[in-house]
Amino acid sequence: MNDVLTKTDHAALFQPLPLGDIEVKNRIFMAPLTRSRSLADGHLQTPLHALYYAQRASAGLIISEATQISQQGQGYAWTPGIYTEAQVQSWQLVTDAVHNAGGRIFNQLWHVGGVSHSVFQPGQQAPVSASAWTPQGMAFVGDYHPDGPTVPHPEAREMTKADIQQLIKDYQHAALMALKAGFDGVEFHAANGYLIDQFLRDSVNKRTDEYGGSVANRIRLLTEVVDALLQVMPAGKIGVRLTPIDGVGGSYDSDPATLYTAAAKALAGKGLAYLHVVRPNSHVSSEKNLGTGEAIVQQMRAAFDGPFIINGEFSPEEAAEWIAAGKADAVSFGRPFVANPDLPARIAQNGPYNQGDRATFFGGDHRGYTDYPSLVHSTSHSQQHSAVR
Repeated sequence: MNDVLTKTDHAALFQPLPLGDIEVKNRIFMAPLTRSRSLADGHLQTPLHALYYAQRASAGLIISEATQISQQGQGYAWTPGIYTEAQVQSWQLVTDAVHNAGGRIFNQLWHVGGVSHSVFQPGQQAPVSASAWTPQGMAFVGDYHPDGPTVPHPEAREMTKADIQQLIKDYQHAALMALKAGFDGVEFHAANGYLIDQFLRDSVNKRTDEYGGSVANRIRLLTEVVDALLQVMPAGKIGVRLTPIDGVGGSYDSDPATLYTAAAKALAGKGLAYLHVVRPNSHVSSEKNLGTGEAIVQQMRAAFDGPFIINGEFSPEEAAEWIAAGKADAVSFGRPFVANPDLPARIAQNGPYNQGDRATFFGGDHRGYTDYPSLVHSTSHSQQHSAVR
């Protein structure tokens, strides 16, 4: 990042953007951020969550933390749900707070698939996936398991046709519940190696039916869920997230350019609010894949016919360059929004930026959650930096 910048360097970030059924005030979006602070009993949000999101309402659009569409969809300790009336009521605290602060917020609909553990599953059953699969790494189970907070993933079982039909109904139900909770729309989470991505990627999907084998078959569930959502809500309230390289659990595809360009093309022509794509970056990608994803990303942009949102360790300057060049319509920022609730204001004046405390990213209380100072409340810059990633 250059040491000396002017406000005009970021001008592209502060233009309004029509987004489906709404218009957002700027192109600095808050990416979905799992923080693992929901109530274990009922997977509920609280007034603390309402404060956290309201503090960040200056984002053009907030995309909520990933929210499981059913009990089967949970894969991490203390994450929220959007499938019960109590969960709807708890999320209403959040959406009301964001709207009262002048913001817009979509709910990210999540099913982790095999990246789970039996302690989260109904009846302690095995998690489900496209095919029988044991994810790499450890499941974050917190205090749900006596050997926690992390334990190995068990083998997931292959979903039956009946499982898939129930899954589609669960997505529809969760989307309707999100609208009932006051969200401006939903983001269908088809990324990061979770369930839909497990169907997309040939390292996991070994099915021999109409959901496996060819690219057309592997993207079938993606489009079936989107079409099911279109049956219960306007297209302009639906966004989709995809990630073309790497994912949790060690999943990958042997030909990501072909797969994800086809997925983006399959989502075109439906009038969706946006497509949200994560480029390879040090947070989610293996070192060998860093720098390899821009061509794929631009192929996906060319294949999709609506607003295109990009994510992946962007500096404000690079974000503005991408938008000014027409390579994206908005950029979502993740970790910078953790530590900087008023990130757009900080970008507008080139910082300073608070430094995030990684020890408080997941789990805990208000510390490292709602106590980061805004510019107007900051009394010390001793922990602030002049750069953001």
